[in-house]
Amino acid sequence: QVHVVESGGGSVQAGGSLRLSCVASGSIVRINAMGWYRQAPGKQRELVAMITSGESTTYADFVKGRFTISRDNAKNMVYLQMNSLKPEDTAAYYCYSVADGRPYWGQGTQVTVSS
Repeated sequence: QVHVVESGGGSVQAGGSLRLSCVASGSIVRINAMGWYRQAPGKQRELVAMITSGESTTYADFVKGRFTISRDNAKNMVYLQMNSLKPEDTAAYYCYSVADGRPYWGQGTQVTVSS
């Protein structure tokens, strides 16, 4: 059993910053990719950023230059530093982890950006 838990969401004004954290725990031999997706009301879930075990990163165009993904392999954790937040960044943010070849999702953490 693998559990993925996010933390760090909240409410912030436009231009502000938040840092999301996610930890994967349980019977894990190896975590490959870890990343973040988001889903706004009435919209499909979309990729925000992804990082491999070798620390190669992928970002959605709409966050490039504003968000930074990083990970701590020893702790099975991934982070998302979000700067210059915009109201359109408002969404539930979900942590995604591929552990031993299988995908796992967290329950999500809400990020609300007010104008």
